[in-house]
Amino acid sequence: MTPEELAARGLEAAGPGVDAFATAIRERSLLLRFAASRPTQATAVEDLELELAVVRDGHVGRASTNDQAPRALTECARSALAAAEAAAHVGAGTYPGFPVPQAGRAHAGHDSATARLDPAQGGRTLAAAFEAAADAGMEAHGIWTAAEVETAVAAAGGSAVDRVTDAFMKVICIAPSGRSGYASRTAVAAGELDGTALGAQAAAKASASGEPARLPAGEYPVVMEAHAVGWLLDLLAVTALNGLAHVEGRGALADRLGRQVAAPAINLSDSPASPQTLPRGMDAEGAIKRPLPLIEDGVAKRVVHDTRSGALAGEPSTGHALRAGGAPGGPRATNLVLAGGGAADLTELCAPIERGVYVTRLWYANVVRPRESLITAVTRDGTFLIEDGRIARPLADLRLTDSVLGILGRTQALAQRQVLASDGEFYGRRFAAGVVCPALRAGSVRFTGSA
Repeated sequence: MTPEELAARGLEAAGPGVDAFATAIRERSLLLRFAASRPTQATAVEDLELELAVVRDGHVGRASTNDQAPRALTECARSALAAAEAAAHVGAGTYPGFPVPQAGRAHAGHDSATARLDPAQGGRTLAAAFEAAADAGMEAHGIWTAAEVETAVAAAGGSAVDRVTDAFMKVICIAPSGRSGYASRTAVAAGELDGTALGAQAAAKASASGEPARLPAGEYPVVMEAHAVGWLLDLLAVTALNGLAHVEGRGALADRLGRQVAAPAINLSDSPASPQTLPRGMDAEGAIKRPLPLIEDGVAKRVVHDTRSGALAGEPSTGHALRAGGAPGGPRATNLVLAGGGAADLTELCAPIERGVYVTRLWYANVVRPRESLITAVTRDGTFLIEDGRIARPLADLRLTDSVLGILGRTQALAQRQVLASDGEFYGRRFAAGVVCPALRAGSVRFTGSA
């Protein structure tokens, strides 16, 4: 059964006169884990799941199944309706009803070769990374994964379908000294994952000589690679760009739209059709995804909405639903693009800094106070001391505790080259997303101690 057929049958199971929305998702994916330069785990997923959402008096109830038998679909519909009716006992809710799905825009987010999911391709890519690590006298650790995901949605009056592929590889090289280096690549096509290049990049980070320096807590100029910048912007999507948090007064841009919130060099948009990203044609409610400027020349312009948050704000959905009826955490920008700047490379970004910190990536990043976009994270797998405009030696990892908007406000320069940065790991239903961004230099970032 195709996802379109399953979504249609799920909607039929809900019955006439019921405001229901059916989502059928087929995931086909491979994942290869490796450690100490050898494969350690291989998994394959092939699953077709139906989720039914039902509205009663402004409340949404949901149920899901991957059993395609008619009786299972009927039971799924009954469970979703029961959940909605139970919620409605507390009084009228705010959800206005499901929109009519629209045919998504054509995009370049699907690669037919990747959709074949050839495990031999992954094996060859791993072998190349192992060889690059061995050439440097190191071990390689990490993952390689690729997938095709097809999503079909249906509601009264319309249906739509979208197909995407994604691929991700991360390599962490560990030197005999114990130092580690990180490199990763995210792409629509698995053929773009170069194990040799990633292994060599990670090994170069881990091979830095010299005893790691230590810095006391304080504020320092910082150069962040795109991997670290991507984490910051992903957390900004949660704390500032989320329309539900914004309308409820919890967002970092509440009362700040139209005002300067970042350096004039910051131009951030959600660009779901850009081939630099992992493109998508529609959101989880079947709304067409379109480009949306969010911060222009440092001025906050918009937040993103799904149907629920848009209704509360008195605005239409911007096509950012993560789930029909609204995800608990609200809508989210999943195709963020930060425009590049004028710096030729990382060397040029480091040049003006007398003493500062070079950050490859962030780890264990968490939001502390959403209203301030205050986050905390740990540097990892390539943290270095910058002295007299160049990377001088390794630096013991530090804990960063600062406001994302504050860091963007203190940004002095951006690299020209943009990178698609992604965490690339999935714990549950696969939904691949990333942030296209350059490296940046910030005049100061607050570190609150060692890691």
